[in-house]
Amino acid sequence: MNDTTTRYFLELSYKGSAFHGWQIQSNAFTVQECLEKALSTYFRMPISVMGSGRTDTGVHASQQVCHFDLTDTDLGENFIKAINAILPKDIAIYAVRKVQPEAHARFAATKRSYFYRITFSKNPFLQDFAWQLFQQPDVTAMNEAAQVLLGYEDFECFSKVHTAVSHFRCKIFEAYWEPNGEELLFHITANRFLRGMVRSIVGTLLEVGFGHRPVADLHQVIASKDRTQAGKAAPAKGLFLSKIEYPTHIYLD
Repeated sequence: MNDTTTRYFLELSYKGSAFHGWQIQSNAFTVQECLEKALSTYFRMPISVMGSGRTDTGVHASQQVCHFDLTDTDLGENFIKAINAILPKDIAIYAVRKVQPEAHARFAATKRSYFYRITFSKNPFLQDFAWQLFQQPDVTAMNEAAQVLLGYEDFECFSKVHTAVSHFRCKIFEAYWEPNGEELLFHITANRFLRGMVRSIVGTLLEVGFGHRPVADLHQVIASKDRTQAGKAAPAKGLFLSKIEYPTHIYLD
């Protein structure tokens, strides 16, 4: 970056139902593509963004963060209002902050959090935002199994196959299920996530909750490093990227 270039972090949320994930693809409509087009329209120049991480097709974000650079250009007084007017209704910008020139939305993130929503009653307002189940699982057993995850760092067994990653190591800081009335929420926080990882974990833990496998089986599944040994992935519509954390020193305002 040169002396006249300023880097900004954008905080946004989106409903993922209509998008083929976050990352730009040559033959599919994505959140990143939509956001870059809106920013390029507003600034009247090509703008590219880098997200904190990918979300898969149909996955939502209550908080996503990305960065972009501007050279010799001001944001404008009504930037957030104006850019939201350009964006479709499924994407909303909440904040924009100036950051250190080398701050990186992906590499500077220290923690990422997701939650997964399950509902046990028919709710027309949650059809696109939750997985409806008709049987209550054993939450105590699932929480016991979730704690097993904290003792490991290699999660190849929960990753989609044929992904372009150099390793499958992740540090999981917390993982637990929270009953919430007619809903059941799964919370998980880690330094990084693999493609399809959270949905695979949810599907595997539910097999424990429904008595299809014992808690102790999680040790063998993780040690196998084999995706076929884990449970079926939960549907995308219940998954939300919910929080991205950064060191405070990267912010300039």
